[in-house]
Amino acid sequence: MQSLGSLFSGIVIFILVIGGMSCFHIVPPGHRGIVITLGKVSPEQKPEGLVFKMPFAQVIRDYPIMQLKADGQSASFSSDLQQMSISFSVLYRIPESQVVKLFQNYSGDPYSNLIEPRVQEGVKQVAALYRAEDLVKHREKAKNEVLERIHGSIGEVLKIEDLIITNIDLSDQLEHAIEQKVVREQEALAKSFELEKEKRQADITLVQAEAEAKAVKVKGDALKEAPRVIDLEIAQRWDGKAPLSVSVGTNSPANVLLPLSRAEDR
Repeated sequence: MQSLGSLFSGIVIFILVIGGMSCFHIVPPGHRGIVITLGKVSPEQKPEGLVFKMPFAQVIRDYPIMQLKADGQSASFSSDLQQMSISFSVLYRIPESQVVKLFQNYSGDPYSNLIEPRVQEGVKQVAALYRAEDLVKHREKAKNEVLERIHGSIGEVLKIEDLIITNIDLSDQLEHAIEQKVVREQEALAKSFELEKEKRQADITLVQAEAEAKAVKVKGDALKEAPRVIDLEIAQRWDGKAPLSVSVGTNSPANVLLPLSRAEDR
């Protein structure tokens, strides 16, 4: 009889311990606690830290309100009917005011039920507006257009922080064609630069030649107006030594140069 009483006491103590442990729950940082009482969700949420709950009757589910990241991939077609595989990452946050509503309406996983379908749709719609080559070049612009569509379809229920297009996978044939086009464009650009350089050099040479011709003409005109300038220039350049020859008959059709004997030759 005594052993039966001890067993009963042990069971009671065990139930009390389990019940006492079930009275508390710790909500981790960056989360809010969703209180479910006998299957019914409470409109009030619990903050971070230690919270009290009714044992056996209440369950608390932790729901994140910090920024979350989810990766995805979309098979899309460009405007020139090129098939592409676009990889992306979505950064999103659950507003604290929407925690209970999202938990009830989207089975606790708003990304797969609310965000991802709209991201897939937005990526496909925007990709169809670009040629495959242009989509690769204007990735940032396309990303902003997708974000605008997502914000319009989701509204304020969820906050989409950012969308990152991590990769645009094209077919091998298309990638090779784009590479060859880039090579040809670079070669054409280099040739255009050389031609422009030669043209500039030719322009410089022409300007120099015109300047020299103009200078010669100006000098010639000046000599015609003042022939004595030549004598003045000769006098300025004379080194003080007697000339070795003189010109005779400067007024005749043919000039004659006669040698002069120098003093040291005598």
